[in-house]
Amino acid sequence: MRLVVGETARSGEAVDATDLTVAPAALARAAAGEAVDGVCLDCPEPGPLHDRVGVVREGADPPLRGALAAAARSLGERAPERARLERVRARLADEEQPDLGLAAARRRAAAAGEEEVRLRERVATLRGRVDALEDAGATEARREAETALAETTRRLTEAETERIAAEQRLDGLERRARELRDRREERLALEDRAANLARAARAHLAETVYDRFRAAVAALPGDGDAGAAPGDYEGDPTLAALAVVRVAAPEAPVVVATDRLGGAARTADRLDAPVVRVAPDAEGR
Repeated sequence: MRLVVGETARSGEAVDATDLTVAPAALARAAAGEAVDGVCLDCPEPGPLHDRVGVVREGADPPLRGALAAAARSLGERAPERARLERVRARLADEEQPDLGLAAARRRAAAAGEEEVRLRERVATLRGRVDALEDAGATEARREAETALAETTRRLTEAETERIAAEQRLDGLERRARELRDRREERLALEDRAANLARAARAHLAETVYDRFRAAVAALPGDGDAGAAPGDYEGDPTLAALAVVRVAAPEAPVVVATDRLGGAARTADRLDAPVVRVAPDAEGR
């Protein structure tokens, strides 16, 4: 990896940035490819592990089962529920309720109806005017009124057509909305199934690496008891986060904002991972 902060550039699997003015979160965003003013971190693309433990600092407390599952995936582990979960999620994507635009369709239908009423009233007024002018013998004025009546009648016919089309479209959209509401229970069942499969997958993956996690907890400084299974861990949350990193195989660097493992090189060695070491109280751009 190669880190550039302002005019300073550093490279390697272990980069010491403890003397640089840069926030851990900014480094994590730069690693993910986001534009960060004055900071560039050229490295492999972060994986799911970095969503959980991309930054480790004192007080870090990631949800352990999810972090362990991400660590397992970085090692190539796959849950038996994965294929079923993908199928259920694909069905949910297919069932995604579209924005039907009902509100806009209702406004168009209402506006078309109002315009038709207005023109119909105008046609009636002009007919009365034509009749009155004919009775009065005002030939020229009557002809002008007839021309206006013909034009308004044409516009009325167009408005009627537009109103009918708008109402038909609205009827179709409302039928579609009723159909989607009728399928709501099916979608809720799919969402529950997806959530259950995701939980089962996380639990399975966490189990596959828990022995290694227990060994990592024992090998790193801190006060924590891994217990017998995921969910049993008690103690220092930062130790747990560091142990997850040691278990995993991240390609992108982890930002470490704690001095309990030593300098950058020592931290990378003990975690067996690429790291950017920042000061525990690091803040900045």
